Formats: sequence, C-alpha cells, structure tokens
Amino acid sequence: MTDILDRTAPTHAPILDVLAERWSTRIFDSVAALDETALASALEAARWTPTGANTQPWKLIVARRGGEAHAKIMATLAGFNSAWAGDAGALIVFVAETTRDGKPMTWALYDTGQVAAHFTVQAHADGLSTHQMGGFDPAAISAAFGLSDDFTPITIMAVGELGDIRAASPELQERENAPRTRRAVAESLLVDA
Repeated sequence: MTDILDRTAPTHAPILDVLAERWSTRIFDSVAALDETALASALEAARWTPTGANTQPWKLIVARRGGEAHAKIMATLAGFNSAWAGDAGALIVFVAETTRDGKPMTWALYDTGQVAAHFTVQAHADGLSTHQMGGFDPAAISAAFGLSDDFTPITIMAVGELGDIRAASPELQERENAPRTRRAVAESLLVDA
C-alpha cells in the first residue's frame, strides 16, 4: 500500500462534500508548519457553535507541536495514540464546564461535542486533517493544566497537515486504508414514526 484510498464516505443519502470527505487520519506531517489561518477559522467555528441558553460551557487547550503544553498532553495519551499523535501540528483538548457557580451545567457534554464537531468540519474545509481521541487520562490533563473540578476534559483532537502514508508504519497504512463503515441510519433510529 502506498496511497490512501478514496476516503469519501459511501452515503445512502446526499450530504455536504465537507462531511462526506472528512475522515480521521492518524498520519500527520511531522515537520509541516500548522496553518494558523485555518486553525483560527476552526476556532472561530467552535466559538459560534450553538449552546444551551448560550451558556458556552466549554474551554479549549491549544498546544502546538514542540511546546511544553504539547508535551504535557502527549504524556497523558494512552497506548497507540502516543505513537502517532505527536506528529500533528497541534493537540487540542476539548473541556466541558460541567458545573458553574455550584450548579450542574446540564448540556455541557453535548455542547462540547458540538464544539468539537464544528471545529472538525471547519478544519477539514480549510485543508487541515483531524483525529479525535478518547484514549487519554482526563485526571492527568486536569492536573497538568490546573483545571478545577468544574471542568472535565472530554476529548483530545490532533490537528495538522496530512502526512505521507508511504512513510508510515505498515500498521498505520493498514488502518488508513481500511474501509469506512457506519451502521445504517435505520439501525440508529429508536423511533421513526
């Protein structure tokens, strides 16, 4: 395998190209500079994500490759994620504000997920590649960045320029070229009346 296969999702109904063509790569260019203009646009898309009652119960930690914050995040990654994520131009931690003024922020997890989705779509539209990770130690993130109990790290996203699959390990090449699959919409609907 030398090239990444066509990654366009095989959809059953038409969707926006930016959604169909987006996929989560694990192969990033380890020397390419991060496109700061594209990053700024992705952060702006995140900022304008709808949230319950406009509470905006989320925060981000943006850590560029080579910096101290990046190294702190890398130290929290589990297993296989630590083998490839460091090549990304930046690692971004999406943090939900789960309580505010002693009251639960009921929609914080949902809203933070939407923030990550809006960020991802805008990043892809502007030529950046992304990959979200759940394999990390949230308590270690909280400790490393001094987060209070009001904040819960939800996901870490690798962001950067797509790398050369021919330079990747055979395991990464195989994962990148694996067919994209999702269960059918009908299997996800609890009710469709």
